[in-house]
Amino acid sequence: MFVQEEKIFAGKVLKIHICTMDGTEWLEEVTEDTTVEKLKEKCLKHYVHGGLEDPKTLTHHKLIHAATERVLTDTKTVADENLKDKEVLLLIKKRPPPTLPKMADVTSEEKKKQDNKAPDKEAILKATASLSTRHTDRTVTQHNIRDFQTELRKILVSLIEVAQKLLALNPDAVELFKKANAMLDEDEEDRVDETALQQLTEMGFPESRAIKALRLNHMSVTQAMEWLIEHVDDPSVDAPLPGQDSSGAAGATAAATPGPSASASASASASASASASDESSRQDELTEIFKRIRRKREFRPDSRAVIALMEMGFDEKEVVDALRVNNNQQDAACEWLLGDRKPSPEDMDKGIDTNSPLFQAILENPVVQLGLTNPKTLLAFEDMLENPLNSTQWMNDPETGPVMLQISRIFQTLNRT
Repeated sequence: MFVQEEKIFAGKVLKIHICTMDGTEWLEEVTEDTTVEKLKEKCLKHYVHGGLEDPKTLTHHKLIHAATERVLTDTKTVADENLKDKEVLLLIKKRPPPTLPKMADVTSEEKKKQDNKAPDKEAILKATASLSTRHTDRTVTQHNIRDFQTELRKILVSLIEVAQKLLALNPDAVELFKKANAMLDEDEEDRVDETALQQLTEMGFPESRAIKALRLNHMSVTQAMEWLIEHVDDPSVDAPLPGQDSSGAAGATAAATPGPSASASASASASASASASDESSRQDELTEIFKRIRRKREFRPDSRAVIALMEMGFDEKEVVDALRVNNNQQDAACEWLLGDRKPSPEDMDKGIDTNSPLFQAILENPVVQLGLTNPKTLLAFEDMLENPLNSTQWMNDPETGPVMLQISRIFQTLNRT
């Protein structure tokens, strides 16, 4: 029996599923060495039910791989295009190239563009020359915002001093601060800014990683995003944060629940509280606690903003100062560097005039008075002083929120009057 040579060496036969735009579907059998052009020709003959009268019909159509939306090349074979059995191809007519506009149309289009062209500065000044001059208060508004931020910092600085003095008079101040610090650490473990978390998850970061990054970066979205990008290939990126219960909280628990010897020591200390040496020792211990809190709340400049501003030619120290004064806002920091640089970094550490009506009104408020005796309020003031972005968390805290609300209301009321 005679068998054609081409059949012996023909490639593997594949069944390709063909679809058209009008919903027609059928199967085409082709070998792996069949070119895409030949396959397209077979498809068109089947589609039009006969021969191709117009040879241009072949060039006016294309085959598209449905899964990858890839246009197949006519000169390549089925094997070259890596087509498999039962794969789906779309037979689509190519869009005709846009017709070139006539010269008359071009002229009218240019004229239309000229008519719709926005006026330049000279035309605006000419058209508005007869209008009366009105002073805009944009600068005033910007000054008011900056004054509010500066004034709030001054209020916090002065309230921290008052709270420290009040709490230092409490014979159990040291123990109170140890408990409050442990309580704050526990809160920080559970506390997550929902808005910041949503921003990171919408960018595609896993929720667990986003939470970890926010806790490591004081709830700053920018710094958390930078941390996530830097640690994307870190094998320990999904490891939980080291538990503070094992060290800090355990120590705080031991301090919060003293044993028999601690109770005896506390009793002895209470009985000898009148002595100057014990008082001095207690004050020194409180001072060290305050220093530790300050170090923990140290300002962290946005590294991206630092790099961007330094590339403009500013020194690193003045860039950090600008970001600290402007709460890590890059644009505001740039304006500060280019402007009069007020308030200065030194002004940020100055308190409000203690004899001012504003400060007196704040101190006379019963809610504020009660809050100043709570060590957690002092910790909240310290945190907001160095990380203003955390103010939202403290406003929502059941213990510190009422105090912050009263301070805000008093400031707004006196600022309006």
